[in-house]
Amino acid sequence: MDERTRQMLREILLSATVLGVFGILGAALVAFTWSATAERIALNEREMFLRNVYKLVPREEITNDLLKDVITIEAPTLSDAPVKVYRARRNGQPLALIFSPVQRPGYAGPIRLMVGVRADGTLGGVRVLSHSETPGLGDKIDEEKSDWILGFSGRSLDDPPLEKWKVKKDGGVFDQFTGATITPRKVVAAVTDTLLYFRKEKERLFALPAEENPPNAPKH
Repeated sequence: MDERTRQMLREILLSATVLGVFGILGAALVAFTWSATAERIALNEREMFLRNVYKLVPREEITNDLLKDVITIEAPTLSDAPVKVYRARRNGQPLALIFSPVQRPGYAGPIRLMVGVRADGTLGGVRVLSHSETPGLGDKIDEEKSDWILGFSGRSLDDPPLEKWKVKKDGGVFDQFTGATITPRKVVAAVTDTLLYFRKEKERLFALPAEENPPNAPKH
């Protein structure tokens, strides 16, 4: 092998080495960026979830770690998909259950709710996690659009009586929206079913062992 050939081989080897180093550095940078982004997304999801929870059950009342005291249930009356139940306790005693998500088909797509029920059977509140309802009509279930969803707070199956857990058009006590009765009807039904499920299963839900490796951030 002459000197010229050896020189060409050295140059090729050097180029390949440089490209390999840059490839490794690039892959490491992408992995680092993805990891940092994933951690930030998970943290944001966790913070958003807890902000919604604390609207339903005041933070100062909860003494346990909600994200570690969680179970997953199969409850067809609440959702076609598994439902996470986060258990709030105060000094070891049952305080509230947060069902998330409770899901119903709405007018334009699924409506996903977070429902908080206190140990005495009263609603801590209800929040809409996501929906596809018609802007200006069905989207009034969103607390950013109207205060309609806030009307569930403090209610129970005794207030109003069960037969009145309907929109006014159906003989109940809850307002419907002009031009959009289906959406509030679906939400009222979902909340009613959650209260009924809670009344039947409360003791069991609080007693079940928590998941061993719950996710760091809810993905709802």
